[in-house]
Amino acid sequence: MPGPIGPDRFRTVAEAALEVRGPGQAEVLFMHEWGGLTRFAASRIHQSTWREDTVIRVRVVRDGRTGVSTTNDFSERGAEAAALAAREMAEVASPDPLFPGLPGPASVPEVDRYDEATAATSPEDRAAAIEALVGRCGEGFHAAGAYETAGAEIGLANSEGQLCYAPTSQASMSAVVSGGDGGAGFAEVLAPRAADVDPEAVGERAARKARDGQGPRDAPPGDYEVVLEPAAVATLVAFLAYLGFGGRSLVEGRSCFAGREGERVAAPIVSIHDDALDAGTLGIPFDFEGTPKRRVDLIGEGVFRGAVHDRRSAAQAGTESTGHALPPPNPEGPFPLNLVMATGDASIEDMVAATGRGLLVTRFHYTNVVHPKEAVITGMTRDGTFLIEDGKVTHPVKNLRFTQSILEALEHTDMVGGESELAGEFFFSASRIPAIRCSRFRFTGRSDH
Repeated sequence: MPGPIGPDRFRTVAEAALEVRGPGQAEVLFMHEWGGLTRFAASRIHQSTWREDTVIRVRVVRDGRTGVSTTNDFSERGAEAAALAAREMAEVASPDPLFPGLPGPASVPEVDRYDEATAATSPEDRAAAIEALVGRCGEGFHAAGAYETAGAEIGLANSEGQLCYAPTSQASMSAVVSGGDGGAGFAEVLAPRAADVDPEAVGERAARKARDGQGPRDAPPGDYEVVLEPAAVATLVAFLAYLGFGGRSLVEGRSCFAGREGERVAAPIVSIHDDALDAGTLGIPFDFEGTPKRRVDLIGEGVFRGAVHDRRSAAQAGTESTGHALPPPNPEGPFPLNLVMATGDASIEDMVAATGRGLLVTRFHYTNVVHPKEAVITGMTRDGTFLIEDGKVTHPVKNLRFTQSILEALEHTDMVGGESELAGEFFFSASRIPAIRCSRFRFTGRSDH
């Protein structure tokens, strides 16, 4: 079974590329991912897959001109060929006077993110976990979803003397339970180790939502008080990161926070930072330029504090990289991958009790951007939406479309959950998010289910 290739072999292959770079600077980024994915529907496994992918990405920089070449040939010969191709592209590329060059050597913090048992989880182990999940559905209900276990290792070496390497692993399980009279419920878990995944708890949570969601009724569009569970809040925070927290978009005036440094942009109980080194997340300790990662405060007690940077956006802003570069070539600029929204002291029950007439929302889907500068997005509720009346959940409602400014939602946030959950859209992204209560949230349409 595949496992880590290791830093020694990576160093040997990287040196082969660095030796043939020619004049200028060169960088070798190594990404090796492997793992299994088991999907199920109608409470039966219908697909079990295994994948492994090894990538070398060589960047050559000459007089401000950059060339990038990628190969799956993880060998000295493959690295040399990629370096030669990158060098040829750099010779004819347009110069970028804002790119400051590659970083020199810097110490990288040590973090323990790799669990061998998780990376080596067998199809039989995943099948047994899914069986336990399905067993919680109850008569008349069935489950669909996926269970993935994976390992990865990332290494970076450059001609300036920087060399860093880190292995990591993670397990994720999600389920939608449906049946009966139109009810559906959703639950998911993301964890650094498969041992931290409780499939019965995932199944029970989704099944309870489905049972409670039987016979949903119509609800008119309009402004509601809302209690948003962590999965729904994660969608808002992820889109806010895309629309506002990148240093390049901020400097170029495209960010929803452009010109708002030091201003209040959310309720005082809202604080968001990015920290790949936080014990509660899954981040690696350096970015894809080899810059060590560190905590960056983005919104502190409702005030916009700043953005994340890679080397190019830092040069634009007259500051230093915060360690948030993405793999080259990257026209979008830096991005925060390990957001943490500060918890409060409320439970979801507290939030419901504080709501006169509103909605309890499990999650959103089909979410898209409407107005980037105003951070307005639109999407649908899904898999568990309930009406709250006089501090009590009274009955399920059919799904509604929302059209809402994320910043306005955060301005109207008056309660924050005391517990948080991990959420991630792709392997190197893992954000920790609590539930929130907003006093006003706009719903602009409804569906027939």
